[in-house]
Amino acid sequence: MTGLPQSIGDLSDDDLLELYTADAVAPWLRVNFVTTLDGSATAAGDGVSGSLGGPDDLRVFDLLRRVADVVLVAAGTVRDEGYGPMALHDADVAWRRSHGLPDHPVFAIVSGSLSLDPASRIFTQAPVRPIVLTSASAAGSPAASALAAVADVVPCSDDDDPDTVDPARLRDALVARGLGTVHCEGGPSFFGALVAADLVDELTLTIDPTLEGGAGPRITHGGSNELRRFRPAHVLLGRDGVLLTRYVRAHDPGE
Repeated sequence: MTGLPQSIGDLSDDDLLELYTADAVAPWLRVNFVTTLDGSATAAGDGVSGSLGGPDDLRVFDLLRRVADVVLVAAGTVRDEGYGPMALHDADVAWRRSHGLPDHPVFAIVSGSLSLDPASRIFTQAPVRPIVLTSASAAGSPAASALAAVADVVPCSDDDDPDTVDPARLRDALVARGLGTVHCEGGPSFFGALVAADLVDELTLTIDPTLEGGAGPRITHGGSNELRRFRPAHVLLGRDGVLLTRYVRAHDPGE
């Protein structure tokens, strides 16, 4: 077989960062996912994505966090994937310092119900005070008061729907805090809401060469009335046949 993509093993971290940040001008919302060949966002049997992608996916995952102002994740994914505090590796911290960035990105968690434990390591061991993005109605609850001791609780609702987190208000709230480079790690329902609101600038997608063959979830849930067209920016070949792809929003000529 000929014409295979360039191997990620031939590229340095600086090479990869150049590929993954080309044309990404803040405000910029990137979504990162891994999927099987048949479109499942989780590995068969375990219900999470952690066993997909392998070491090359993890390498890109860490580099994308390295350049982010904020890492944005829905609360369900935080629980399901076992997130800890948003603390980067020493090499990433050194790189950020050398580029005039704070040591760590902000961790922003989306939760309409605020079913988060203020005593969790996510909050108590956070190197930077996290943000919890919620609905206007939930922001006045006792749960919000408890979380306010360890995080900034920010209401992000449309004026006509105080019970729902509005994706556009959420994005604007982050940008208003100077967090223009947004790196989103899911989950599928939140990704679907971002797509429906037409807020996604980029998708970085790792394709694991496996077939799940079951009822695993897609990387996006929810409904949308129109297609959003993206263009491929690059495709890289990882170990064991993993493909690491980047797609950026395709705009109409003249935009």
